[in-house]
Amino acid sequence: MAGGGFVVGDGQKTYPGKLTPFVLFTCVVAAMGGLIFGYDIGISGGVTSMPSFLRRFFPSVYRKQQEDATTNQYCQYDSPTLTLFTSSLYLAALISSLVASTVTRKFGRRLSMLFGGILFCAGALINGFAKHVWMLIVGRILLGFGIGFANQVLKLNSCCFIKFNKFKLILSRYKCQVDIINFFLLLLSSVPLYLSEMAPYKYRGALNIGFQLSITIGILVAEVLNYFFAKIKGGWGWRLSLGGAVVPALIITLGSLVLPDTPNSMIERGKHEKAKTKLRRIRGVDDVSQEFDDLVAASKESQSIEHPWTNLLRRKYRPHLTMAIMIPFFQQLTGINVIMFYAPVLFNTIGFTTDASLMSAVVTGSVNVAATLVSIYGVDKWGRRFLFLEGGTQMLICQAVVAACIGAKFGVDGTPGELPKWYAIVVVTFICIYVAGFAWSWGPLGWLVPSEIFPLEIRSAAQSITVSVNMIFTFIIAQIFLTMLCHLKFGLFLVFAFFVIVMSIFVYIFLPETKGIPIEEMGQVWRSHWYWSRFVEDGEYGNGLEMGKSSSNQVTKHV
Repeated sequence: MAGGGFVVGDGQKTYPGKLTPFVLFTCVVAAMGGLIFGYDIGISGGVTSMPSFLRRFFPSVYRKQQEDATTNQYCQYDSPTLTLFTSSLYLAALISSLVASTVTRKFGRRLSMLFGGILFCAGALINGFAKHVWMLIVGRILLGFGIGFANQVLKLNSCCFIKFNKFKLILSRYKCQVDIINFFLLLLSSVPLYLSEMAPYKYRGALNIGFQLSITIGILVAEVLNYFFAKIKGGWGWRLSLGGAVVPALIITLGSLVLPDTPNSMIERGKHEKAKTKLRRIRGVDDVSQEFDDLVAASKESQSIEHPWTNLLRRKYRPHLTMAIMIPFFQQLTGINVIMFYAPVLFNTIGFTTDASLMSAVVTGSVNVAATLVSIYGVDKWGRRFLFLEGGTQMLICQAVVAACIGAKFGVDGTPGELPKWYAIVVVTFICIYVAGFAWSWGPLGWLVPSEIFPLEIRSAAQSITVSVNMIFTFIIAQIFLTMLCHLKFGLFLVFAFFVIVMSIFVYIFLPETKGIPIEEMGQVWRSHWYWSRFVEDGEYGNGLEMGKSSSNQVTKHV
């Protein structure tokens, strides 16, 4: 059994522990949170392009697609109910995430994870056995509720079980020892805010993007399954696609029954002796007193932070609030969810057959995964700003080319027809280049940058705003896209291209580079910025700055 420990502070203090079965299993369960989120993103577009699914639940769309040869190609999928089937999940996830934190604190991580897993299973089963449209929408809403609860719990569980906690890593970030298995497990079970707090600052970007990688893998799995399930004779393959979400859901549910509650959760609820006993079992060693004392100290420190929402409105946090809102806002206006949600629908709209559209979605999903790996490799080498600007330029060019190709083929009237093979290859190639540009820039960095710039006293509140803005605009884009495609036609891609220009200018002017800067010293990037320095004055950055100075002294000492 692999083991290891963390050297803390000046190198004289270590936390003993082994890579126990609890750690391994918790990482698998945590990875399911990202995979199921990605699966639900990728699955909806595939099933909505299957004729048998449309014929049963959306007959008006099916008639426009299959029977009416005069239908405007851009408008064949225009249906508010069809888009509600996709978008309802994200609105439900937003609402449940607002409730999940309170439930988790009161009843513990384990029961909350069990509740989230049950909601996942219920939603997947209702969708898989659906006979009416309302069952599809109810199932998606339950999946959204499950995502809100499960991800809230999993991000807390991963923090405890992988031998990390916030207090410990504030001290140890600069001099730590991690064996290769722990590194791999951390990559799988990462959650943006907690990874930014836990990771060594030189590798913070790469580690943080691990959760985004699990989401892209989930999307790819969904697209591959859609392709093969669509070939099932009898036209019931869509039931397997929708019901397939029950597999990771069962892992989360069973995991909540097998895994113990976290020591962090027990300490928060005053069960110190039980927490210490559980910590010994998780670590696989008897001597956990130092780590336990720091867990208690971290809990007290967390509880001492008052009025985070009020603090967020103070003048000195103006740059943080701006980034918490604008980065997730711009991320959704890149147009990427048009591809991720509706890739098969989009390919079908521009003249691909059903099989070809599903296969093209698999290709873009594969590119998405590969490009995310590029981001993991390069984010701490090339920097955040470089990837933002390079990805933005790449997306802009591709959106303009795709708009020109679609406009040249279908014009304004959207006359039906299939694309020639060479033409289709050109369109798919540029869409793949566009997806790659997003996957190594705004995709992962839209989560990474907000999670690493917030000081301790506003961190949880600011990250909540980031997630809320992301979910709200994910819901809006998913709900209105097909209507916008019908009315704006190929011009819709130019609308997204315009926003890519705006967001690239915003990054160039207002976003400082955060590569290689310890999270507690992040205040220096705002104080040295030409614009934000007027809001953040010297000596007025809060707890994070004080800790950063202390940590900086430790770095100097060791160097």
